[in-house]
Amino acid sequence: MAKTVRDESTASAYWAAVNTFCALENVHVIADAPVGCYNLVGVAVMDYTDAVPYLENLTPTSLTEKEIASSGSSEVVQETLDKLGDSGKQLILISSAESEMIGSDHQRLLEMRYPSVKFFPSNSLGENEWQGRDRALSWLFDHFDDGMPARVEPGSVSIIGPTYGCFNSPSDLAEIKRLVAGAGASVRHVYPFESKAEQIADLKNSEVIVVMYREFGTVLAEKLGRPVLYAPFGLEETTQFILSIGELTGRKQQAERFLANEKKTTLRPLWDLWRGPQSEWFPTIRFGVAAASSYARGLETFLAGEMGMQCLFSYDSSDADNAVIRDEIMQKQPQFLFGRMPDKIYLAEIDARTRFIPAGFPGPIVRRALGTPFMGHSGAVWLIQEIVNALYDILFAFLPITKRQSGSAQPAPVVTWTPEANALLEEIVRKAPFISQISFGREMKQKAEAHAAKLGKDTVTPELLKQIA
Repeated sequence: MAKTVRDESTASAYWAAVNTFCALENVHVIADAPVGCYNLVGVAVMDYTDAVPYLENLTPTSLTEKEIASSGSSEVVQETLDKLGDSGKQLILISSAESEMIGSDHQRLLEMRYPSVKFFPSNSLGENEWQGRDRALSWLFDHFDDGMPARVEPGSVSIIGPTYGCFNSPSDLAEIKRLVAGAGASVRHVYPFESKAEQIADLKNSEVIVVMYREFGTVLAEKLGRPVLYAPFGLEETTQFILSIGELTGRKQQAERFLANEKKTTLRPLWDLWRGPQSEWFPTIRFGVAAASSYARGLETFLAGEMGMQCLFSYDSSDADNAVIRDEIMQKQPQFLFGRMPDKIYLAEIDARTRFIPAGFPGPIVRRALGTPFMGHSGAVWLIQEIVNALYDILFAFLPITKRQSGSAQPAPVVTWTPEANALLEEIVRKAPFISQISFGREMKQKAEAHAAKLGKDTVTPELLKQIA
């Protein structure tokens, strides 16, 4: 029997191609795709999220049953290309799952009639979005490289990634650019964001390449033959990143001065929180992660490896079994969960008290402000700040609130507990976040005794406790 896939985590390579190519400033994408395949990203002008952006440089061929069932898509492709011929932009035609299923290969057509138009077979049926982005980035360089030998500009750094559809990219990109500049280097290109098609060949002239996401971009970075660094998470990785930028670009002293100043400025709030009473909470915090590999790895490295928090699980959502993630969430109920919309739904299914922090797609969220990074020193400060604020909020939620009692109120009946029920209560309370175990236990006890009184019982048993647990 075939395995049922629960809550698909990644889009196809078709959407990867759309999100990659449309990020280039002077490129227009023609999607050889059916009616409706572009509605959200193509026409969502008034209301859209970062997960589903509005792409003004995307035009579909709008295949119908006629093209798919009999005539093929060559005719509608030609009509679409003729309409866009004077757009002044580089046109790229990409296939979709539907056009691939009917064998639409427009390479020969383009070579004969539209030689300036490029054709990209997306392999939508065979690759996920990260594999698709990796191949699309390399394909762009192969097709737009000028073939000239590299002329390396000293002190220059180019950043590969992000594309559309990458979580929190504005903030993380701003932090990486800040670190590069602070270390004394200059950002030459952000590719494909902030780049044009004719600038792609210039990537090889950078002295250093920074790959923002471990999910994709490495294939192209290695092809360029330049030193490669990855965007850092936490303290140690960011320290090494800054020093490596300085070493590789001949600006070692400036990088060291910047790092020393970072400890006095950007990182100051982190030291304050670490020295304060809040730090006593850190070893008690239990968290889980379900996100793309960069975030899954980075959050575990920083929060568990450096801050001493307890990582219950950390899943790369691109290849993880969502049924397994759901079971983990239900069994362990972490105090904090960094995840996607499916994970938030899993928490809602069990009415968990877990604090959910968005950390990946799919999910409807807008993160355009530059003050919410996860990467670098600024990301370390922002993450700890959010966690500490959430801890204070949790404490407030468990404060005993005195309610005014009416004079005619009857005293609560005396309810006793069996030893087995007390043992079960202790087991349930141990699963709650440490910081709220006392209040959680008191609340559970009150609920159990009220439930017993409602049923006319004067003793709480394990069976009765299970009814409300």
